[in-house]
Amino acid sequence: MCTSRRSLILGSGSLLLLAACSSESPGAASSTTAGSGAGGGGPLVISAIPDQDPAKLNRLYPLLATRLSSVTGLQVKYQPITDYAAVVRAFEVGDIGMSWMGGLTGVQARARVFGATAIAQRDIDAAFHSLFIANSSSGLQAFIEGSGLKALEGHSLTFGSETSTSGRLMPQYFMQQGGVDLTRLKGKPGFSGSHDATIEAVASGSFETGAVNEQVWTSTQKAGKVDISKVVVLWRTPGFADYHWLARPDLDQNYGAGTTAKITDALLGLKASVPEDKAILDLFGATSFITTKTSNYNQIETVAKSLGLLA
Repeated sequence: MCTSRRSLILGSGSLLLLAACSSESPGAASSTTAGSGAGGGGPLVISAIPDQDPAKLNRLYPLLATRLSSVTGLQVKYQPITDYAAVVRAFEVGDIGMSWMGGLTGVQARARVFGATAIAQRDIDAAFHSLFIANSSSGLQAFIEGSGLKALEGHSLTFGSETSTSGRLMPQYFMQQGGVDLTRLKGKPGFSGSHDATIEAVASGSFETGAVNEQVWTSTQKAGKVDISKVVVLWRTPGFADYHWLARPDLDQNYGAGTTAKITDALLGLKASVPEDKAILDLFGATSFITTKTSNYNQIETVAKSLGLLA
């Protein structure tokens, strides 16, 4: 698996992964055969896009892996990966059997692995929201109220990761819908790498504005990690489907009949009334997981293609 720094190249009409990310043959991209990290009597390896502080992710996912193991009887192991594109690649070649994806990374992964299925999302993901935030000294609040997102022109802005659904894709889409010309920003848009980093960049004044997912903003406020008095919320987007668990189509083949159903049931069965489950759900910023289906992400696919982020 490639866990190197950014291996993603964004072009005006295509999304390409560097060949150096894997020694797999060209035909491996369409294969649904598990790689060396999955199956063969080994653990079911799960991963997640690195959208937040790594310390938080390293608390959350090992807890979840342990809980899934205890409920399903499977050996479940969390493998941290530090790059969005590398998560998609690891899923593609079978180094991981299941992953927590954003809307866009899920669409990318399903395009590369025929039959991959969205199996569950949080209760907050059916109608997720992004926020546009600004440094309090920018004076943008009044302008937004008067002229909408067009007021962002002339100001510096940072997105999160290049392929973040709530930190880049949908915010850029709503900017486009609001008539914002990205070339009229102060400099090119930045890419902070994560939602936490976007909030910190705006609070510090490194960027005047930024796009961040609402759930991370809320948890950051509660944790008191950033001086929120230095940041104001400018605008909340309409809802869109976002994060979800994506499962490879060969889970049952590699780990036994009914594995996908067992994992799905275990996720849906997490209850806020059970202390060990509540710890997991709290870290996810949710009260439960609910069922989902791949067609819920058709809008994400359409927007990604319109912005040249998906071939």
